[in-house]
Amino acid sequence: MPAVQLLLLACLVGGVGARTAQFQKANDRSGRCQYTFSVASPSESSCPEQGQAMSAIQELQRESSEQRATLESTKARLSSLEALLHRLTSGQPAGPLETQQGLQSELEALRREREQLETQTRELESAYSNLVRDKSALEEEKRQLQAENEDLARRLESSSQEVASLRRGQCPQAHSSSQDVPSGSREVAKWNLENVDFQELKSELTEVPASQILKESPSGHPRNEEGGTGCGELVWVGEPITLRTAETITGKYGVWMRDPQAAFPYTQETTWRIDTVGTDIRQVFEYDLIRQFTQGYPSKVHVLPRPLESTGAVVYRGSLYFQAAESRTVLRYDLRTETLKAEKEIPGAGYHGQFPYSWGGYTDIDLAVDEIGLWVIYSTEAAKGAIVLSKLNPETLELEQTWETNIRKQSVANAFIICGTLYTVSSYSSPDATVNFAYDTGTGSSKALTVPFKNRYKYSSMIDYNPLERKLFAWDNFNMVSYDIKLSRM
Repeated sequence: MPAVQLLLLACLVGGVGARTAQFQKANDRSGRCQYTFSVASPSESSCPEQGQAMSAIQELQRESSEQRATLESTKARLSSLEALLHRLTSGQPAGPLETQQGLQSELEALRREREQLETQTRELESAYSNLVRDKSALEEEKRQLQAENEDLARRLESSSQEVASLRRGQCPQAHSSSQDVPSGSREVAKWNLENVDFQELKSELTEVPASQILKESPSGHPRNEEGGTGCGELVWVGEPITLRTAETITGKYGVWMRDPQAAFPYTQETTWRIDTVGTDIRQVFEYDLIRQFTQGYPSKVHVLPRPLESTGAVVYRGSLYFQAAESRTVLRYDLRTETLKAEKEIPGAGYHGQFPYSWGGYTDIDLAVDEIGLWVIYSTEAAKGAIVLSKLNPETLELEQTWETNIRKQSVANAFIICGTLYTVSSYSSPDATVNFAYDTGTGSSKALTVPFKNRYKYSSMIDYNPLERKLFAWDNFNMVSYDIKLSRM
């Protein structure tokens, strides 16, 4: 026995290797000889309390029991599946009905998962196809934008050369000639090139006698088809004549105007232009002469005290009338004194995208001028989206009379008024559109029309009638154009 003990002791001492160990020999309480040894723990600095040790042991026992139970359950399930697989492969009955039902349920679940995966696969393939198409469309649009950018760069270079030419000396076009200035005009100012960077170029202001303005048409009414003067139904719209192209992206949509009842210091040539792409539209470019307008040299830039919305503005009797941004309020801005003179909320009028024309652009409220006076075209909830037409007092903006039509506003691209009759255009983008409806405020009745109307640049955002020049003014995809018209005999 002592030899065995010594052998065990030698093994323990050899197992611990270099660790520190202590060996003792002593008699116990009963007088028997006992050999004892101790080895230091490699990880614990002190022995845990007895309660902590028991808790750790119990926790290990619970974990061991849980793992054993899980293992036994897994083994049982595995054995069942092996038996079932053996029966299926050997052609024996599958077992109890419950087992077959369970297998059937699993198969159904697998089928459903497969169908879901197939549906997801199809959706992903469709999404991928859409992304490929969108990518192609974006690449095409990118190419178009690059081409437009190159064209704009060329125009900018041309404008820079013109500005450089102006800085070098007197602009030759500033000299009056019999072709440019009518007889009886007087020169008010000369070119002022001190602030060319802001394009506020002072030019000649001409005062045209009223007798000369009315020389062509004493009544001031448009000519009818037989060459006489007076009002009638629109029967023909000519080809668009391009006068000017906007220089920047802010001019994709816009409005340009002339005053049919101009008073000093303005003339029948004075032109105003507003680029309406943006969120804070306040600049109004003023051109004293038509050639300044066509060449892009404004004589003045007005900064409105309140931003306007969309392309419904008009100039009438020396004032700019426009819709205030994000409101149903119409404002009157005196161009000579550069102050607001009146404002009026149009009762119930939709605004900021409630009842626009079909092209959008927040064209809910559209102002118009004809031989009779100032008008506003809009719609209301009460009218259920149909066009409502009101005659306005040009001084106070009070509504003098209102008509509700049967023409849905969002179904037409734009509208204008001639001799108290409202006309609508069928499309803003089709090259071969039509003037498709007319509403006569005199009789309160409407009728369908098919007068051809050309959208040459395929995005007309503004169409207005000028009763003095007997033309339609339009803004078509960066381009400012005009149309001749003919009316039938009364």
